[in-house]
Amino acid sequence: DTLWDIAIAEVEKRENPEGDGEGVEISEKSILFMGNKNGILTKSFFLDREEIPKPTLALEYTFGRRARRHNTPKDIAHFWELGGGTSLLELIRIPITSSNIRAFAIVLVLDLSKPNELWTTMESLLQVTRNHVNKILTKLGKTNPEVATEIKQKMWNNLQKDHPDYELVDPFPLPLVIIGSKYDIFHEFDSEMRKIISKTLRFVSHYYGASLVFTSKSEALLQKARVLINNLAFGFDKSKSVSVDHSRPLFIPAGLDSLNQIGPPPASDSDIGKLRANTPLELWKKVFEKTFPPTSSCDLQYTKDPAQDLQYAEYEVDVMRAQKNQ
Repeated sequence: DTLWDIAIAEVEKRENPEGDGEGVEISEKSILFMGNKNGILTKSFFLDREEIPKPTLALEYTFGRRARRHNTPKDIAHFWELGGGTSLLELIRIPITSSNIRAFAIVLVLDLSKPNELWTTMESLLQVTRNHVNKILTKLGKTNPEVATEIKQKMWNNLQKDHPDYELVDPFPLPLVIIGSKYDIFHEFDSEMRKIISKTLRFVSHYYGASLVFTSKSEALLQKARVLINNLAFGFDKSKSVSVDHSRPLFIPAGLDSLNQIGPPPASDSDIGKLRANTPLELWKKVFEKTFPPTSSCDLQYTKDPAQDLQYAEYEVDVMRAQKNQ
């Protein structure tokens, strides 16, 4: 053996003294969190420390590692977070690439306390993500058709072939979890408003083959969201529990709802007859926006100067900058 062979063998022995992890492949997955501006996303789910999370400015990265069992290599999850609501849509193409798309998932966080922003935020973010993913899949179809086919087939994994809605839905091209945040504020809303928002989000989640969970700062509700995220990040078991009662926080893993249970859009037959819609999704959008007219798209203009943000303050640099400006 050369000196290098001996060194490699020694390192492997130290890292894996009992040989348990031999032949175990390290799993590596990526998740992009996105949603309403100022929504505290990744940090709420993964910071164990008593720390006040700072709002995400543009695109932030962090990672997590978990061992499946003692003395095995740790699986890795890459967490990306897009700040700025819908104002920084073009940054979506940075984390999602052809090299990691097979193990990529999306977490969309929607602020339940701002129903007038809800549909616009959801539609903008999912549309841009879907367009970008479709471009990657088109390129892969030419260079690596097996992978492109595998990803397209995986979209349908959450829905059994014998599911009554199999022909009626349009699954999102990547695994998707929709989180309704600020349930504590939402819970104070009028019950009819809560019902409309809940039914609409149930329909959208089911239509896209996504999981849906409502959370607040309550540890019990955050834990439910963590279960879904840990399933995406580390392949942990999915929860089989379901909560579809509109007077309680919703928790519906992908594929466990149905159009029959959700029911028709919350509007009278005569109103539905007057709305011109080409697809079921469009019909739900029109019914929802009748009750909650969308706010202006001022959200798209993100004018804050990052250099003035206190979370990035660096005394020496700032003094030099002030001197230069002077």
